[in-house]
Amino acid sequence: MDASRMFRLTLAACAAHAAILVPAVAHAAEEDANIWLAQTATADLGGDMVLWLEAQERFTNDASRLGQLLVRPAVGYKLDKTTTVFFGYAYVMTDPVGPVRTNEHRVFQQLSFRVAGNGKGVTVTGRTRLEQRFLEEQPGTAWRLRQQLRVTAPLSGKVRAVAWTEPFIGLNQTGFQRSGLGLWRNFAGVAVPLGKRFTLEPGYLNQYVVRGGPDRIDHAASLTIAANF
Repeated sequence: MDASRMFRLTLAACAAHAAILVPAVAHAAEEDANIWLAQTATADLGGDMVLWLEAQERFTNDASRLGQLLVRPAVGYKLDKTTTVFFGYAYVMTDPVGPVRTNEHRVFQQLSFRVAGNGKGVTVTGRTRLEQRFLEEQPGTAWRLRQQLRVTAPLSGKVRAVAWTEPFIGLNQTGFQRSGLGLWRNFAGVAVPLGKRFTLEPGYLNQYVVRGGPDRIDHAASLTIAANF
């Protein structure tokens, strides 16, 4: 398949996911407008070791309040030029309207890899993340698998188009996690370099949340700034 055609098909799949990838009850789902901000940094620790730092602020309820805060550091080891294995920790504060605020701790293992391309033309990368989740407010350990597939392609100059999709699969059931599909995120946007070390990535993120009651669809204006040192 032609590489540019592959990118267009992936982008179309992200945009149409509500119709073809989520449960048939999607038409009855609740909807919310969000603003998601993220800051990431990757630092070379020498040899084959790297440090990953990430923070996210997610404004929910028509972007009127801070509904979720995430901090996620990790240490990685480069297996080769295109594959890195990470071990990390995440803290997630979730403060929805109505339900009680929760404090979540995650331990995770991650494999980041390149599927196709060289980063200059159309490039496909993947990220497989296994999480062990703990809530201060509830007992139990929830295991979750996340699989992201990301495609980038040159647009103009150094600006690149970006599209990715990521389902979240619960591997067991606890008081705070259902087994099976729990979330599905899809993103379409652009990557704009700001000098040699920084990249700005604005775009639209769609999150489908599978719940016991009505499901929820979040429409998020997403903005990530990434730094490499």
